[in-house]
Amino acid sequence: MIHALAVVVRNTKNAVADSLIDPVSMIRPRRKIRGISAILLPFQENGDPDWPGFSAHVQRTVLAGLAPAVNMDTGFGNLIDDSIRRRALELTQAETDDFVAGAFVGDQPGAAFNDGEYLRQMEMVQSHGGTPVIFQSFGLTEQPDEAIVASYAKLAENANAIIGFELSDVFAPFGKIYSMDVYRGLLGIDRLIGAKHSSLQRELEWERLLLRDELRPDFHVFTGNDLAIDMVIYGSDYLLGLSTFAPDVFARRDAAWASGDPAFYELNDWLQYLGFLTFRSPVPAYKHSAAMFLKLRGHIDCDHTHPQSPKRPDSDLNILKSIAERFPFSGAIS
Repeated sequence: MIHALAVVVRNTKNAVADSLIDPVSMIRPRRKIRGISAILLPFQENGDPDWPGFSAHVQRTVLAGLAPAVNMDTGFGNLIDDSIRRRALELTQAETDDFVAGAFVGDQPGAAFNDGEYLRQMEMVQSHGGTPVIFQSFGLTEQPDEAIVASYAKLAENANAIIGFELSDVFAPFGKIYSMDVYRGLLGIDRLIGAKHSSLQRELEWERLLLRDELRPDFHVFTGNDLAIDMVIYGSDYLLGLSTFAPDVFARRDAAWASGDPAFYELNDWLQYLGFLTFRSPVPAYKHSAAMFLKLRGHIDCDHTHPQSPKRPDSDLNILKSIAERFPFSGAIS
């Protein structure tokens, strides 16, 4: 028996008033899900990027019906230089005109908002036909609420479209989950077409969905919650690192939801099982898990990752192999 779960959240207009969220009432059966899948940047044994493996991964993602997201965290966006970013953009542009890419600005605590560097990174993405995803930075998130909204508005003036990104500070020290006043302001920026939400808290994402539905129904709330990928049933779309493991299976799951096929639930369960294993602490090591899994599926030749990225223990390999050999991931297993 399913019981409605009532969660008390703060009203965005009045911090004193409370409202109730009933998640069951938010379920959207047979909704078409917009899936954006982060692309792992694979590496060779000599430490160089595996560009043929990268291109093939982009191709598989596009063929599955998902939009690729390159130079994101899954692509080591904060660890690579502009030459690698440009090559990733070039190869992605050769495969599709529907993709997004990270616009990352590295800085330190106390730094001023560096709009010039953001605009340069955005131009790099847009010149290759992609939509920029605005990574957070200390200079952006340490500002007062009003200035944060104004900063996004300024960036949006210089693009056809941008996507925002809320990242919990458990992932990165510059991350910040915005107040609902900020989120309301972001919804008022026409060229900001959506925002990824990575608080890993369902309540905060439900709150954003309700405000979106009230103020701007065409705005995309992209879940970044790799530990609750079923947020799509409540109206979220997704921009996930987990989908890099199996974009084909994510696409099958999404199609099942759109058609009302109960296969959605088993597919989602398997994907979530994989997510619980691979997104455990230290979370950034999920990229090594992804490389191991893609190698097991016969998609890349080497499971090395960026040298500055944390690794998983060898003991994970047998667990991942047992998953890869099972429905719905079974295929070429080496």
